[in-house]
Amino acid sequence: MSKLPQVSGADVVRALQKIGFTVRRQHGSHIILRRDDPFAQTVVPNHRQIDRGTLRAILRQTDLTASEFIKLI
Repeated sequence: MSKLPQVSGADVVRALQKIGFTVRRQHGSHIILRRDDPFAQTVVPNHRQIDRGTLRAILRQTDLTASEFIKLI
């Protein structure tokens, strides 16, 4: 498994937007993104640095591998 990089919430949002996710709303520092086809929804904390465990959970929810995510950022 590829080692996950340290990224910000804004970096994650930009990467997910490249594969069809759109920002649905924001509640405080949490950005809710959604993709309709195939359906997936995830919450990204808008922090300067996202914990690797949180990033791993986001990747699991969006059906991305670590290497696919690294190519997107």
